Amino acid sequence: MSFSYKRLLPHILILVGFIILSLAYFSPVLQGKKIFQSDIMHYIGMAQQQKEFAQATGEETYWTNSAFGGMPTYQLGAQYPNNVIKKLDLSLRFLPRPADYLFLYFLGFYILLLSLKVDYKLSALGALAFGFSTYLIIILGVGHNAKAHAIAYMPLVLAGIILTFKKKYILGFLLTVVALGLEIVANHFQMTYYLLFLVIILGVVYLIDAYQKQILPHYFKSVGLLTVAALLAVGLNATNLMATQEYAKESTRGKSELTINPDGSPKEATSGLDKAYITEYSYGLAETFNLFIPRFMGGGNTEDIGKNSETYKTYVTMGASPIEALELSKNAPMYWGNQPIVEAPAYVGAVILFLFVLGLFLVKGRLKWWLVAGSIFSLLLSYGKTEPFGFITNFFIDNVPLYDKFRAVTSIQVLLELCVPVLGIFALTRLFNEFVKEEQKLKALKYTVAITGGLCLIFLLFKSVFFDFTSYRDQGIPEILVDALIEDRKALFNTDTIRSLVLVLISAGTIYFFLKKKINQNIVVVIFAILILFDLVSLNRNYVNNDNFVSALKVDRPYQPNAADKEILKDKGHYRVLDMSTQGQRQPARAAYFHNSLFGYHAAKLGRYNELMEFHIYNNNINVLNMLNTKYIIAEDQGQIFPYDNPDANGNAWFVSELEELPSANEEIKALDSLDTKQKAVTTVLEYQSNLEVYKFKVDSTASINLKEFKPNYLKYQSNNSNDGFAVFSEIYYKDGWNAYIDGELKPHIRVNYVLRGMEIPAGKHTIEFKFEPQVVETGSKIALASSAIVGVLLLLGLFVSFKKKDI
Repeated sequence: MSFSYKRLLPHILILVGFIILSLAYFSPVLQGKKIFQSDIMHYIGMAQQQKEFAQATGEETYWTNSAFGGMPTYQLGAQYPNNVIKKLDLSLRFLPRPADYLFLYFLGFYILLLSLKVDYKLSALGALAFGFSTYLIIILGVGHNAKAHAIAYMPLVLAGIILTFKKKYILGFLLTVVALGLEIVANHFQMTYYLLFLVIILGVVYLIDAYQKQILPHYFKSVGLLTVAALLAVGLNATNLMATQEYAKESTRGKSELTINPDGSPKEATSGLDKAYITEYSYGLAETFNLFIPRFMGGGNTEDIGKNSETYKTYVTMGASPIEALELSKNAPMYWGNQPIVEAPAYVGAVILFLFVLGLFLVKGRLKWWLVAGSIFSLLLSYGKTEPFGFITNFFIDNVPLYDKFRAVTSIQVLLELCVPVLGIFALTRLFNEFVKEEQKLKALKYTVAITGGLCLIFLLFKSVFFDFTSYRDQGIPEILVDALIEDRKALFNTDTIRSLVLVLISAGTIYFFLKKKINQNIVVVIFAILILFDLVSLNRNYVNNDNFVSALKVDRPYQPNAADKEILKDKGHYRVLDMSTQGQRQPARAAYFHNSLFGYHAAKLGRYNELMEFHIYNNNINVLNMLNTKYIIAEDQGQIFPYDNPDANGNAWFVSELEELPSANEEIKALDSLDTKQKAVTTVLEYQSNLEVYKFKVDSTASINLKEFKPNYLKYQSNNSNDGFAVFSEIYYKDGWNAYIDGELKPHIRVNYVLRGMEIPAGKHTIEFKFEPQVVETGSKIALASSAIVGVLLLLGLFVSFKKKDI
């Protein structure tokens, strides 16, 4: 089969257009600038030690000591051997960041619509609506790159599944393997997990359709192929998946052994995250209309409302200078919903939602029900704890596997943001074809205008009846200023409601003139492209624009050492640092960039260490700080930052005279309140010992154990003791990877003092080594290599057969 270049040319031109649009929106990248993303700044601080290690040795460490006392790097950008699918991903992301993610948004959605046999022009139009959806742009602005990455591959996975169900078995199977492999390599399991829900809904709808059409054998054949595809995609990512699964059990996503809170009150038993933490970000019922009217609830937590606002005038009245009032008005608290932080409204677009509603009337069959079900499912779960739908989220947390491992339930709205443009574009396809009679099209148009336009009119006329425009954040603000904020919130509400109404009317007018044969299809497509770009891009630029870009140097090296850092860095030993300065609290990963820090910034810390922080470190328990070898504390006095040298730090390792076995994790963590960690250690894991509760060790003045060599993944000590002894090491215990050796012979070590390592050391002089040797990386890499080889062979065979049969 030979390619038709004439057929291929439109797709090439559209892809080139996507590249141009991606670079145009993020045009500062063409000047060598980079987008400043707060989350990426934190990531750079966390990953600096492993980056320096890789540069110095050419090896991957898989463990870092730079944050939270020490933790695996599995979720800190660790690079694994034989990760072929990652290389493909990097090839697709050839544009400068974040233009690369925007291009992937466009590309994936374009292919999804093509797989549904949508005309290439309408497919491109849908890609614009999806790619410029406000939420998808906002997450790029704040640095949720992994989330954006995973969302971008969602449509591609769906395309593969749909092609398989359409009996394009070879192409669908191969696309599903590659697309799902890319989806998993994006490493945002929450988004992939949400995608699974949408796939299940799709599968149920197709099952019902197959039953009705009596084609169940084809359905189950497709499901079988897709199951094999999923297994291969998992195999391609075996190392990361296996390492993450192993780590998750020990992280804050795993089950805690504690049954008490730091204040002594009973702790709710959970195998994952706390319910309150999961539902902290819950969508409000009224916020639903943000999808259609952007600043329905004020927009973001801070909005620039300018000099003509009531807030500006009130600040001046209250005594602020014009410059001060203007600066305050640039960061006015306009959002009046109940979520803690909202950078911008999750606006899908008035134009595409108008088309979505039109699609409800024009589109029939399984496609419509899959998309509508996915949208409703997504919306209901995004409400989280918001009544009356809180019971739905509670049910999922309590009964649906893995649902309690993820927070920020509002994130599930990405499913809605994917489904809405698909149905909206299908409304245009039905409009353009002859399957639906003209009278039905006009009737559908009238209903759509009545619903969308009528909603805008109702809100404009009765807004003060439905809403008071106040926020719980207004407490403590002078009443005169609250009144001004309310007026400005109303003004934003009015402006954006009228904006959506106008867009609805223009959209309706365009379709009406098409139905009356006044304009043709191409003009309709062009008009809707302009409307969608204006609708979404003009709003997005309020939140993510050229001001977000800075010099590449500021992004690559976001932290500069202060006087305290420079002083501490003169000490070339192995120790930890506690940053208590205002700067350190504001930038929690800053200390990790320069030192081995007790703090950091990560969504999945080691669970036991997080509990230690909550019980003791946040309360400045000096015994705990000492056992963690906190040699320096960065303090602040009247704006001056200085290092406090802690002479009482226990050091890298020490012999204790007592080891007490306690009955529970509760007792162990409480014991640290007053434990003399230099003399005694406590534990709950002495199963291999005798039944004694307290073990005594003789420690004379000549006993010593000293650190001689240290790397993130390797520590070497020399011990000298005239008696058998028990040593405590100021290193975080992690059973899956850290191995201990005495004179080259593997020996057991245990967890003591809730988070540290301890082991028996015989009398005499000995060399003790700790090596991080995660078996999961070695095993996973072999599986990934085998899977890559199988997929490579299948791709070649599949393409050969498809060309031969002219199946693609």
